[in-house]
Amino acid sequence: MAALKTSHKLSFTKFFQQLDPLSKFVFICLGLFSTGLLAFTLWRVAGRFTAPEIILAAGDKEGESYIISQAIEKVVESKSNIKITVRETGGTSQSLELLKTGQVQMAAAQADVASEEMDVSTRKTKPSKSEGANAGLRTVAVLYQDLFQLVVRNPKIKQFTQLQGKTVALPAKGGQYKSFQKITQHYGLTDIKIIEEGQQDYNDTTAEEDFKSRRADALFRVRAVGNKGISTLVQNYSGRLVAIPQAEAMKIKHPAFESTKIPQGAYRGSPAVPDEDLPTIAVSRLLVAGDTVEKSVVREITRIIFENRQAIADAVSPDHPEVKPLIANIKDPRESASVGLPPLHPGALAFYDRNQPSFVQENADYLALILTVLLLTLSWIRQIKSWMESHRKNEADEYIQSAINLMKANSGNLENNQKQLDEIFKKAADALIDEKISQESFRTFNEAYKTSREAIERERAFNQEQIEHKQRELSASYIKAIVELLRNNNGSKDILQEKVDTILKEVAEKLVSEEISQESFRTFIEAYKTTKDAIERY
Repeated sequence: MAALKTSHKLSFTKFFQQLDPLSKFVFICLGLFSTGLLAFTLWRVAGRFTAPEIILAAGDKEGESYIISQAIEKVVESKSNIKITVRETGGTSQSLELLKTGQVQMAAAQADVASEEMDVSTRKTKPSKSEGANAGLRTVAVLYQDLFQLVVRNPKIKQFTQLQGKTVALPAKGGQYKSFQKITQHYGLTDIKIIEEGQQDYNDTTAEEDFKSRRADALFRVRAVGNKGISTLVQNYSGRLVAIPQAEAMKIKHPAFESTKIPQGAYRGSPAVPDEDLPTIAVSRLLVAGDTVEKSVVREITRIIFENRQAIADAVSPDHPEVKPLIANIKDPRESASVGLPPLHPGALAFYDRNQPSFVQENADYLALILTVLLLTLSWIRQIKSWMESHRKNEADEYIQSAINLMKANSGNLENNQKQLDEIFKKAADALIDEKISQESFRTFNEAYKTSREAIERERAFNQEQIEHKQRELSASYIKAIVELLRNNNGSKDILQEKVDTILKEVAEKLVSEEISQESFRTFIEAYKTTKDAIERY
């Protein structure tokens, strides 16, 4: 088994090494693409079976953003494997701080406060004061509009500027407090007391109790029209709404501000509260996420919110019917009049642009042109490569044909044929080095070279054998001649000796002219000596 594995490994290595450079490049690209596709598929499958967990900071429990966040939690968990945990906070400021430090992944936030968290020049999140901050701020959706609402009891307070020297019930933290500070700075108000009682858990409910017990002259809220807490104060505790004008002027410093009006009779029809349309400021309530939250998770949450608004409205607690209509206001941040918002999260952007033509669709003509040029270029490359291969094959065929011709040539001058064959081999080797012929063509030529060389060697051996055969026959004829002299001994000793010496002289001349070999000559000498000795005995 081990030997078989080794064989497969070696065969693949040999196969890869035999590929030309272009084929190797294509082979490697296909391998990398296949590996990447497999890794992507495994990642997507793993993502399907891994439930993402999101903590959503939503502000005060009595606020609309918290109530809507709970409804979103129910619908998202019922429509996907994403688990959302809604967390109560002290307001937008705390929610954003938790998001930047990674303690939560999403948050509901006032647009004016969220925009202040952005570096206007770079559109990047400002550094957090907490150590370990690493999450940037990205917008997912506009949930609804919050309105700046000032509730007073004293009928003499008819303008915001008349709060000078008065007491306002407002938690001295969070987004509402920051928004209130922006207004007082615009009007130049410095003598306003904020009731907080030094309590860590001072919230909207506590502030409402201070207004009800007359410990506060006014109450400030950044809430949607129809807020349940404000409605209670207006209907049961003689609360009145005061206009907050000059929104367009404040928008110069605070781009997220929008000019709007609280409709006449929004909190009571008769007598109407307010008794006329009141100018005020609106800011978008945003759903934001950290830039570390996966794109696919945010896209799925965004999709579920926009495709299931009715289900979200139905999931709103029956105790807060005034919140249900706000669900219809959920929209793409790019449709909002607010400016200076944090940039869109890539996941939300992917959902909003789902119907937009893709890059391929938008640039189909250019891509088709590029593809055509690429195909033509590849076609030309293949054609040039084919031509070069054909040229290299033709040159190799010439060397092969030359070797074959030498093999078939007249065997009269084998040494010359051998010399020509070696010269052809040298030329073929040089052509291989210069890449004028391929390795495969050279191997084919080498087979023809070896065949031709072997044919020349066989011809040389055959010729040599023929020569030796003639030499042996000639030597045998001389030996036979001197043997015949002994048999037909009709003359004197001297005559016989003279005849034998004559034959010896002829044999010696044949040796010099290489008509007989030295071995044949030695054989003849043995016969000559024997004959001479026999003559001496006569």
